[in-house]
Amino acid sequence: MATTMQQLRAWRGPVFLSYGFRPFFFSAGVLATLLIALWTPWFLGFLVLPSAFSPVNWHVHELLFGYVPAVIAGFLLTAVPNWTGRLPVVGWPLAGLFALWLLARGTVLVSPGLSPLALAAGTLLFPFALLGVTAREIIAGRNWRNLKILVPLFLIILAQIGFHYEAARFGRSEIATRLGIAATIMLIMIVGGRIVPSFTRNWIKRANPGREPKEFGRFDILSMGFGGIALAGWVITPLIGWGIIPLGIALLAAGCIQAIRLARWAPDRTLAEPLVAVLHAAYAFIPIGFVLSGIASLTGEHGWHQAAIHAWTAGAIGLMTLAVMTRASRGHSGRPLTAPLGTTLIYLAIGLSALTRIGVALLPATTMWLLPLSGLLWCLGFLGFAVLYAPILLLPAMRAP
Repeated sequence: MATTMQQLRAWRGPVFLSYGFRPFFFSAGVLATLLIALWTPWFLGFLVLPSAFSPVNWHVHELLFGYVPAVIAGFLLTAVPNWTGRLPVVGWPLAGLFALWLLARGTVLVSPGLSPLALAAGTLLFPFALLGVTAREIIAGRNWRNLKILVPLFLIILAQIGFHYEAARFGRSEIATRLGIAATIMLIMIVGGRIVPSFTRNWIKRANPGREPKEFGRFDILSMGFGGIALAGWVITPLIGWGIIPLGIALLAAGCIQAIRLARWAPDRTLAEPLVAVLHAAYAFIPIGFVLSGIASLTGEHGWHQAAIHAWTAGAIGLMTLAVMTRASRGHSGRPLTAPLGTTLIYLAIGLSALTRIGVALLPATTMWLLPLSGLLWCLGFLGFAVLYAPILLLPAMRAP
């Protein structure tokens, strides 16, 4: 039976299609740059783009249901073969998946000429295909412990369906957007709970022997379960209203529990290696988001709500996806698992972008100058990723992955 290595070596087509992370990570970096470079002046009134979506809806859809699924695809198509021992999706099947993702982006581009149903159909083919491929591989490999990864994937698809319904009927999306964010944060809590302590432990053993992250246990299960319940309450806030004291307290408690979970992973021992430290910095935005959303729930203040959303999206999602893309790209292309100066700088750019975007939400008077600054930092970070990692993603590996 052919091994994963033999399957990769057997592919004689473009290097771009030799591993799932290559097309999706590179395209995710380019898309993340273009989206904010176009959206910021559009939102501020300096640019008009033809779209069936409003500026806010376009911003949400393309980042949450365009960028995020691309990173998820690159990660899963690379990780699942290692989990299951089955052959990876490479070559023309990979090209087919990538084409569906491009079709979704093209569908949004020509959305003014499409019906709401056609727009939804064109953008939903890719996530359904990715869910199907992932489920098939996990089930065929009898890798039952990773079946849970399908739940947030399904919820993201459900959120995207709801987004199109809400946007078409009401002109904006509220509950579906919250569901998409919550499902992605839940995915980070699941996957992050595996990779952050694991990568930290490996680095500490090699370079800084001493106190290591705690092993996965009941506390982690409790933290994810309680976090999931709090997120569910947050999702339905538009239905139950603001000022719900029990929900606010639950969100604050979830933030404290997630902060304790992060502290158990020995983040203070990783500062010498940015490739590892960035994982902890990214995860830290999850408890920050919970605390901000708890304050929003208790006070009903819109600024706290927007701050929470961007702590989770620009912070946790933006920085964690960048961290995963850089590490996976280096590891699967034979590069050393250490962050060069350029990689460290793009981490700083995205982290600062998230902090300044939170600042915009809390200090709306600064919008006209702080929002462009946040957008600039975001674009520099992801453009830097696309440029610095293009040789890694588009050229053959230094050694077989």
